[in-house]
Amino acid sequence: MTLAPGKQQIRFIIKPMVFVLAILPLTLLCLRVLGIYGATLGPNPIETVQDYLGIWGLRFILISLSITPAAWLIKKPWPIRLRRMLGLFAFTYCSLHFLAWLVLDQSLDISAIISDVIKRPFITLGTLALLLLIPLAVTSTKGWQKRLGARWTNLHRLVYPAAVLICWHYYWQVKLDTIDALLYCAVLAVLLGVRLWKRKRL
Repeated sequence: MTLAPGKQQIRFIIKPMVFVLAILPLTLLCLRVLGIYGATLGPNPIETVQDYLGIWGLRFILISLSITPAAWLIKKPWPIRLRRMLGLFAFTYCSLHFLAWLVLDQSLDISAIISDVIKRPFITLGTLALLLLIPLAVTSTKGWQKRLGARWTNLHRLVYPAAVLICWHYYWQVKLDTIDALLYCAVLAVLLGVRLWKRKRL
């Protein structure tokens, strides 16, 4: 029998711990940017920053999608209380990844940005994925959930195509060494497959 933490434990212990762990990758990146403790960004700092933020955006998407199957597995609903926070961290890292591309890579050159979005398919996919995530982040509050009613659930199913686009974006971006990208794609396939299996059983 699995003991479930109480509301106070989730609010004052588990959520703060998850928050600290979720912000840790960004903290470590800041240390590397500032060169603290000898940390560096390597020979191509712009690419390093972009890739680092993008990878963590993808990881948090997958982590947030794993929450519901985890709740099914332990037959307890409490992990669901962490899903919104993890989803917002996924959006944050993806947004910072996109912002790093806009500012550091493209220098906010509008014509270059538009050209890349149109001509480079992996950037097109990444941009579309972020556009799908924006309404999910905006409407993630309980107020929006009540306001939208049943439409809220339908809207937030956009996370599935967004996750597919992000994995696809990463796979096309890495070009040669696709092993990690394929592993992330496999994890996503399992997470989506579990949901389809669960739906068929209902």
